[in-house]
Amino acid sequence: MKHICIAAAVTIASILPAQAEDAVCYNCPPQWADWASMLTAIEDKLGITMPHDNKNSGQTLSQLLAEKASPVADVAYYGVTTGIKAGNEGAAAAYKPEGFDEVPAGLKDPEGKWFAIHYGTLGFFVNVDALGGAPVPQCFADLTQPEYRGMVGYLDPSSAFVGYAGAVAANLAFGGDLENFDPAIEYFKELAKNDPIVPKQTSFARVVSGEIPILFDYDFNAYRGKYEEEGNFEFVLPCEGSVRVPYVMSLVAGAPHEEAGKKVLDFILSDEGQAIWANAYLQPARPVDLPTDIAAKFLPASDYDRAVAVDYAEMEKAQADFGERYLNEVN
Repeated sequence: MKHICIAAAVTIASILPAQAEDAVCYNCPPQWADWASMLTAIEDKLGITMPHDNKNSGQTLSQLLAEKASPVADVAYYGVTTGIKAGNEGAAAAYKPEGFDEVPAGLKDPEGKWFAIHYGTLGFFVNVDALGGAPVPQCFADLTQPEYRGMVGYLDPSSAFVGYAGAVAANLAFGGDLENFDPAIEYFKELAKNDPIVPKQTSFARVVSGEIPILFDYDFNAYRGKYEEEGNFEFVLPCEGSVRVPYVMSLVAGAPHEEAGKKVLDFILSDEGQAIWANAYLQPARPVDLPTDIAAKFLPASDYDRAVAVDYAEMEKAQADFGERYLNEVN
């Protein structure tokens, strides 16, 4: 199976100061997308240590903008819409890592202010054992049923990018588009009657523990749970369809350890770095074949046909207005 990618501020005190050949990455949490393996590889291969950081995409951008006069971070990782915004608002510097030319057009800023490193497909990460006998939900519409009361979680779509991605997917599922989010607002209003859990940051551990039985999340996190954790986990690509979403990185404008940051980005887009993402069940940004043993663990390609790419620049333009509507009409 071959997939080609079309990838409230936290205080500075939570980040350890970088040393001479160290670098600071905002939003590189070890529990998300197997950043744990990537951070280990960066230290082993480059001798560069990056402190753990558990911001989400929105918090990352807020912090970068607050620190523009005196940057703390060297590189940043975020959902594609936030990366576009970081480039537009001067928080990201132009840099083209090795391998940049192989990232497909539309998944990178032509000047290198942001570029995809991998992508995932939005669906349901389900802890089957925590469903209390209820069937594994197959559709967005299922989640509003009384049998899933208190079981559904999604990250706050006004702040976390994965939350917004889930909103875009649900909106498309019910007939909306990037200019009309009425279906998503109505869906989240209906879902609110079922007492959903709405955290602001990555919640992999909360699904594994059973605290959140059903989470709007990416396939890579669900496969990680399914194949690497004790328990019974599934990834469901909703019957109505979903979206494929790239995650991107940038060199921070005015990075205090710029050369170390560039080395990190070069490694992440290298063959070796991209292979680490594949081992973590992510589709690499550069067009490469997935290892056979990893490809066999994904849902069939026919299921992935239901997941579409969108105009990510238009998705970025719509994000703030949707977040405001969500806070005013749903939250």
